[in-house]
Amino acid sequence: MKEHQTAERTGGESRSLLGVERRARIVDLARRQGAVRIDELSDLFQVSHVTLRNDLDVLARQGLLVRDRGGAIPNTQATLTVAFDRRAALNLEEKSRIGRAAASLVTAGDTIIMDAGTTLAEMARSLDGVSPLTVVTNALNVASQVGMLDRVHVILVGGSLNRDTISTIGPNAERNLGDLMVQKAFVGITGIEVEAGLTDTSLEVAQVKRAMMQAARQVILLADSSKWGHVDFARVAPLRAVQTLVTDSGLPSEARADVERLGIELILV
Repeated sequence: MKEHQTAERTGGESRSLLGVERRARIVDLARRQGAVRIDELSDLFQVSHVTLRNDLDVLARQGLLVRDRGGAIPNTQATLTVAFDRRAALNLEEKSRIGRAAASLVTAGDTIIMDAGTTLAEMARSLDGVSPLTVVTNALNVASQVGMLDRVHVILVGGSLNRDTISTIGPNAERNLGDLMVQKAFVGITGIEVEAGLTDTSLEVAQVKRAMMQAARQVILLADSSKWGHVDFARVAPLRAVQTLVTDSGLPSEARADVERLGIELILV
């Protein structure tokens, strides 16, 4: 009797594992093909339509697919935001404080540029009540957030989609920004170091950030203390190009001295 129960339990785990693997393959197929159909999946996996309908319902509840007549299509929002959301969870408390502090630097009537990135997304959540306001941004999630606010005019910069940051990059984005002059640019970064200055992950991203900084009278850098001392692949600008740095209290004392020596306003939260 004891041996029989063990065999049943092992078989159940095997069937469950196969279901998980099948659903993972279904999501992959949907993303590559743009859609999946139950008839095709039944031929591919040799399982019943009932089983596949259950698979698609499970994946829809998980936010990975959207049910369609006779099948499903990928949830593109979930596909775009999953990596971003994982990064947003890192140092979230510090990013939230930095975002709120940066939002407090915006006054009614301002024209501002808002960069893409997880800390900028936190800033966008704290702009409620500041109006009228004109916001230029290349970040789709930032545009969506501030676009819901009363008397906020949003200008979305064109260009090619950067899936990592859910933002636009490329020559079109740079040209759009080159035609503007705003009061304040709020910029994020992946690396800060005294000698290397501001650096980021790619040349395309760096060029757009540089264009944002050149289009503003005041550059305000939003960066949690973990970015200090890190040098990334592409150079954006020297540190002295920044007028204000908003960061958290974890910034090392040596770094604070370097920032103040360069005449940069330091806001610690």
